Amino acid sequence: MEKNDLTLRPIAGREELDLFSRLPYALNEELGDDLAAGRRRPEWMWVALRGDHLLARVAWWGRTGDDTPFLLDILDFDDSDDGGGGDGDRVDIGVRLLRTAMAAVLPAGTRPPEYSRFLPPDWRAGEVTRRAVEDRMAALERTGARPLVERLRLEWRPGTPIPEPRGRLAFRPVRDTEEILALMTRVLDGTLDAHGRDDLGRMSAREAAVGHYEAELAHYRSPRDWWRIATLPDGEPVGFLTPARNDYNPVIGYLAVLPEHRGNGYIDEILAEGTRILSAQGVPRIRAATDCGNTPMANAFQRAGYVTFERTITMTWR
Repeated sequence: MEKNDLTLRPIAGREELDLFSRLPYALNEELGDDLAAGRRRPEWMWVALRGDHLLARVAWWGRTGDDTPFLLDILDFDDSDDGGGGDGDRVDIGVRLLRTAMAAVLPAGTRPPEYSRFLPPDWRAGEVTRRAVEDRMAALERTGARPLVERLRLEWRPGTPIPEPRGRLAFRPVRDTEEILALMTRVLDGTLDAHGRDDLGRMSAREAAVGHYEAELAHYRSPRDWWRIATLPDGEPVGFLTPARNDYNPVIGYLAVLPEHRGNGYIDEILAEGTRILSAQGVPRIRAATDCGNTPMANAFQRAGYVTFERTITMTWR
């Protein structure tokens, strides 16, 4: 498609990865492997070109084998002074690219996948970084997206001390899928998680739990016998966690305390158990994430020696 000498199109294939990667972003180094694994497709990766000048790009990510994308995780503009003729032009080009690509990639009448972007922890401190983020958000908002949450991306490194068990809790494997779904449903009561609250505005707690399980936990590549239920000595469940490997890293997946047991400091012991399980596998790092607004969880990760190495902005379409 051409208009005012601007070409909007998907890339032809792996041979155009160098073209697509001209704009810098943390995910560039993963694109080749993602294409090979089927997590990306050339028809999900679009560019805006003026001649051979890459002005903007957009790309979706999906689960291997899925026919529709799961996440919009790349939206970049040429942020240089001549990257489109000015801030307004830059955003206009991004909007045109987004609308064109969305119409071609996403099934008609469906809710678009959410948008997520990795950011430096101090992204608001620098004018250039802040403007780049705000330009992208402005383009997304013009297509109907709204900010949902900002999250901390956290990392634990080998050699960081792991607190010794305090003896208040026992840990056992998860019995079956129904047990973990029932607990996931219960922890949504009073949740501070923005995704959970958003889900509860559109569906029941059980439906939200099933959706989260099927979208994330069911795809972990690691043994389910790593998952743990935390209990009191009499066997009463207090919380649970799902240490795992996703497509890229060892992760503390779902981590939660049941509503009736919150405020007792159990989160520290549950997190330590998950860290212990993964560290025993000889992993080079453990990744985790939590909402900036979930102060109790963020503080628990900090006490456990996890450091914030990035942030994430998430936007959604209603």
